Amino acid sequence: MPSTLKKDLERLDALAFNRRDYCESEIRRYHALRRTKHPQLRELELLYDWLFVPISLWPFNVQDVFATGLETLEGELVLDKDFQALVQILPPLPKEEFCASVADHEHLVESGQYESLVTAAEKFTSVQDDVEKSLEFQSAWKEFQTRWNPSRFANDKGIIRRSLSLERNFRPQFDVNWKKPQDRFRAAFDAFCLRWSLYGMAGDTPLVNKLSVNYTPYGTMVFIPAYWSSDTKRDLRWPEIMRIHRLRSLKKQGKALTEGKECRRGQAKKLYRLDTEGKRRKLKGDALHAFLCKGLGFVEGTDPKRLDRLRKEFPANP
Repeated sequence: MPSTLKKDLERLDALAFNRRDYCESEIRRYHALRRTKHPQLRELELLYDWLFVPISLWPFNVQDVFATGLETLEGELVLDKDFQALVQILPPLPKEEFCASVADHEHLVESGQYESLVTAAEKFTSVQDDVEKSLEFQSAWKEFQTRWNPSRFANDKGIIRRSLSLERNFRPQFDVNWKKPQDRFRAAFDAFCLRWSLYGMAGDTPLVNKLSVNYTPYGTMVFIPAYWSSDTKRDLRWPEIMRIHRLRSLKKQGKALTEGKECRRGQAKKLYRLDTEGKRRKLKGDALHAFLCKGLGFVEGTDPKRLDRLRKEFPANP
């Protein structure tokens, strides 16, 4: 049953990070365009569905691309080949239960509460309190303000964040062009945050790095601050972390399973060669099945469904 504008806006309201404030216009435009029965609108359907996925799981800014598609169709133009190719590459939506769990986690992150998956928040609280009360820190921050005027780079909430540490330690903002004032400030602020174990500053309040767990489009990231005296078994709620993580992939893994899969892969390749040979010999029915089982080393009474499962798990190359 097609979604309605009212229900879709309610779905946005249930998501974190004020999603309705940012997406409502596109949602309304989509429903208006749907009433015209535009022939290419179906090519936007998957992108539209992705708008209701937690933003943490987006591989790119889905809203930007979707808005471009809307603008194209509203202008009675044709979606270009690259746009269509991108939509074809985009995978199906993550599992509904996984999205629901990540959506709940996003609400906590939005309010700065990473503690739902952490059991040793007092370690953070202790360091945060020490830095805030440190006369050395306060003196260093005043000197930094005098030299660099950091308020120029604060967001509308007065927060300045250091450069992020990304997976595999790739850092897009790593290079420093000393001729650019913004690069000079970024280098100085990153160094300041490293010295005091900070994520950033909120006005004059230091934001000490937190032990955190985040679900990304590509996997689950656990960040352990450098100052943290880690007790991996006690500091994190591993059962809950892994419960959510497993929702995205329920397939079992391990050495034995990998070896079993490779064995079946070899059997499937051999089965396709036997299929070809059986066809050449014009074998059919029981005679063909007996020929296939003998070639694979199976007993003749092997259920034909076993051969069908091999074909299904490892489709023949076209």
